[in-house]
Amino acid sequence: MRSAAILAGGRATRFGGRDKSALVVDGRSILERQMAELSSVVDDLMIVHSIDRADAVRMLPACVGQDWAAAPARLAEAPDVRRRTPSVRAVADIVPGCGPLGGLHAALTAMRGDRVLVVACDMPYIEAALADFLLSIAGDAAIVVPETDRGYHPLCAVYSRACLEPVAARLAERRLMMRDLFDDVPTRIVTAEELSRFGAPSRLLANVNTPAEYAHVEALQGHKL
Repeated sequence: MRSAAILAGGRATRFGGRDKSALVVDGRSILERQMAELSSVVDDLMIVHSIDRADAVRMLPACVGQDWAAAPARLAEAPDVRRRTPSVRAVADIVPGCGPLGGLHAALTAMRGDRVLVVACDMPYIEAALADFLLSIAGDAAIVVPETDRGYHPLCAVYSRACLEPVAARLAERRLMMRDLFDDVPTRIVTAEELSRFGAPSRLLANVNTPAEYAHVEALQGHKL
């Protein structure tokens, strides 16, 4: 059993409060793109929101009811990627107002597997093959996290159940920096060289925190904002 969680609960203050998961990149919303990729490598897919569960369910795209085993056609050429048909569910934060660490806590509590791949909802270029790789290399590590020249990427990382207690302790103490969690548990660092097997790390880990970053992402696809 493999789990993944898309953290969609941020306030997006740098994007005027817009729902970044609904931004369209290359003809599809970021959330739809992420779900299509992750659904081929996990059995349990969560959309984690900071609002109440009923509202979270209403915010899920209509395509949730579709067959998510219909992964991108190019995956047929990637035999190491496993085809799955996951359940998709909304999960609300248990401890509200704590940012991504609160979302991680909700995902760790609700996950049906022993590990969960956590992804920010504003990352349009998450690849199924990369997700499969991150989930498969954990070994004895409690966290698997990429590191590039931009630093660590805790919102494209794998967390095991061993993280739940230290995350809960940090929430109780209002110590909310996710990077500090790496000091608490064994962590496997994924280098830029390893990431390059799946494409340019700058593209794979690109996100859209601001309108300018969205314009840059659109430019990568040959579109204009």
